[in-house]
Amino acid sequence: MDIYKLITEFKHKNKPMIAVTAVEKEGFGPVEVGKKMIVLEDGKSYGTVGGGAIELTAQKKCQKLLENRENLLETYILDEGKVVKNTKTLPMACGGKVTLFYEYIGPKETIYIFGAGHVGQALVNVLKTMNYHVTVIDGRKPVIDKFTNADIKVHKPFVDFIEEEGIRKNSFVIVCTPSHEYDYHVINKLLELKIKPKYLGMLCSPDKIKAYLKSTYKKFGKDIDLSFFYSPIGLDIGGGSPEEIAISISSEILAISHEKKGHLHMRNVLDGKDSYWED
Repeated sequence: MDIYKLITEFKHKNKPMIAVTAVEKEGFGPVEVGKKMIVLEDGKSYGTVGGGAIELTAQKKCQKLLENRENLLETYILDEGKVVKNTKTLPMACGGKVTLFYEYIGPKETIYIFGAGHVGQALVNVLKTMNYHVTVIDGRKPVIDKFTNADIKVHKPFVDFIEEEGIRKNSFVIVCTPSHEYDYHVINKLLELKIKPKYLGMLCSPDKIKAYLKSTYKKFGKDIDLSFFYSPIGLDIGGGSPEEIAISISSEILAISHEKKGHLHMRNVLDGKDSYWED
């Protein structure tokens, strides 16, 4: 098995993974320094770091690390019953000690853009300067055909894509279709299927968001969870060209991805007495 070939294949398919490498060993044990294993989000693993309790422990650890896209260096004692401060002991009788390095491999974030127009193109040009995997969806063949820089281009009606392909957990979704009607179809379908991305942003005007929220509350009820919904989209940094809007949206994505507070989101900009989100 060529583990490096598999890593390349999975990266190309946008399958995040943790690569586990045995980097240090003392005493006895089934682990050899340099041995490597990769674990995917669905739990499938390839390669080995020794088998038994050490491998099972590593596989479980990978699932937790994949959720937050984290790296980790951790040492294990292979001697059941032995207690060493700040070191995990595994139910093994080898008596040795091994250190594993867990490395996240994959995009920092997965982003879906519904609409391949001017703003969508400008946004991809910014996002692809960073470690993001971007899929662009549009039903207009001439428009999607000339689109550049996206990792995946999909020529398909917006709602069909959601129903057939789904949306990856904890992803970012930007809605900038050619009409309000299509925008609403995309967002309502996500709400209908109870899909909650980390971020759902809709390109719109203040009047448009007021009208949309009114219809959404009527359709889904006042208790519908819209905590992940950002509209008007972007940070309040000014500008109105596609390129300036792209910077604003990218900045908002960065702020949310890195859990930064204190930025003025456009959805919180006051309109007279209340925000757009207040009835």
